[in-house]
Amino acid sequence: MTATLQEVELPSRTLLQGRDRAPARAMLRAVGLSDEDFEKPLIGIANTWAETTPCNSHLRQLAGWVKEGVRMAGGTPLEFNTVVVSDGITMGTEGMKTSLISREVVADSIELMARGYMFDGIVALSGCDKTIPATVMALARLDRPGLMLYGGSIMPGRFKGNDVTIQDVFEGVGANAAGRISDEELYELECAACPGAGACGGQFTANTMATAFEAMGISPMGSGTVPALQGEKAEVARMSGQLVMDLIERDVRPRDIITVDSLRAATALVAASGGSTNAVLHLLAVAREAGVDFSIDDFDAVCAEIPLLADMKPGGRYVAADLHQAVASV
Repeated sequence: MTATLQEVELPSRTLLQGRDRAPARAMLRAVGLSDEDFEKPLIGIANTWAETTPCNSHLRQLAGWVKEGVRMAGGTPLEFNTVVVSDGITMGTEGMKTSLISREVVADSIELMARGYMFDGIVALSGCDKTIPATVMALARLDRPGLMLYGGSIMPGRFKGNDVTIQDVFEGVGANAAGRISDEELYELECAACPGAGACGGQFTANTMATAFEAMGISPMGSGTVPALQGEKAEVARMSGQLVMDLIERDVRPRDIITVDSLRAATALVAASGGSTNAVLHLLAVAREAGVDFSIDDFDAVCAEIPLLADMKPGGRYVAADLHQAVASV
């Protein structure tokens, strides 16, 4: 039988209840919490918002919708932030050396905040490449009820009548150097390729990991394929806020979800979608954090059995937003 929230043993009670916790409550009143808030489960909203990349620049609004969902379901949300380093922006410079390290910093910071504030549940928001596995690594370490919500893909730009992504700009640099396109054409492509917020539009690392984590079950099914600025994203975010409360009530934890079978399912989706080879690096890291015996040989064995089903950039024709349209039309 599922326990009620009143019957669940909540870590935050140690932080909030009793005479000795009056100073903590006094400080939290200053950020807007009330007696009623102190009686509810405390939910950490782990945001990776930053103005430094379009992949994450919209996540403050997404967090607001998640918090609405948490409140609707009877929880008290508290949002905090982490770092983010964009591969697409730093690539080709010394800054790229910070990218993979940032994955560990994001995971560490979420773990520290969750342990420090004794959150009862966590909704982690991700966008750019390294923030996606990092948030799931933190959830696996903590093993408290929680989920990862991906901010979503950018929409494609339009250049000379075709859909384009950041990949086309990188290729445009080479084309310009070879004299195949002019400086003016490269500039026009640069200005058109990224029309708004969201992660790089092909089946690159961000979209690969987002779909893989849906298959794993640590993200709500159907949430990751919704583009960043699609109207449906608000409802997906509210639903995620409600879902974490359900996970607490049912005592479903990340290590219940991250198993050999779910890692195989995630790997299969990477192979079927023609996803990024970085999935090897990130899925093995998640497996280690969850204490699951899953190796590169296991990854290779799954990939050997799975045919390529999707025709998506960078190897194919379609962008991530097209995948959402295809799924929505089924």
